Amino acid sequence: MKKKIPIIVLLLTCFLGFSQKEVTWQDLAKISFKEKFFSEYDEYFLYPEFSPSVKAMEGKRIRIKGYFLNIDSSGELYIISKGPMSACFFCGVGGPETAVEVHFKSTPNFKTDMIIAVTGTLKLNQDDVEHFNYMLLEAEGELIN
Repeated sequence: MKKKIPIIVLLLTCFLGFSQKEVTWQDLAKISFKEKFFSEYDEYFLYPEFSPSVKAMEGKRIRIKGYFLNIDSSGELYIISKGPMSACFFCGVGGPETAVEVHFKSTPNFKTDMIIAVTGTLKLNQDDVEHFNYMLLEAEGELIN
């Protein structure tokens, strides 16, 4: 039995290490947009069309590195972005695919522009214009730099 314990520990470690996918911003860039009219807002919005490789990640635990942004004064909306606050998509640099809305399990202690890695379950959003196209649910973060 003593010989089996190290093997079991090794297998569990491998399983936990591979249960999440490391995703890059290039992976999330595999998306296209077209304008779509949303009658409830009487306005056109960019409507995402996710590539098959992106659709395959939906519902899976992924990990991505980027800049932490807290853009809501109430402290309830968190984002991980490809670029820092001064170069994020809503400041005119890049597109919606360069930011992910993050729903943390617990309130993070990160400050804006800290480089972090976030792990969470990926949700793709096409129709709710109140939220980002990419969302990470049940997320946990760690400080990188």
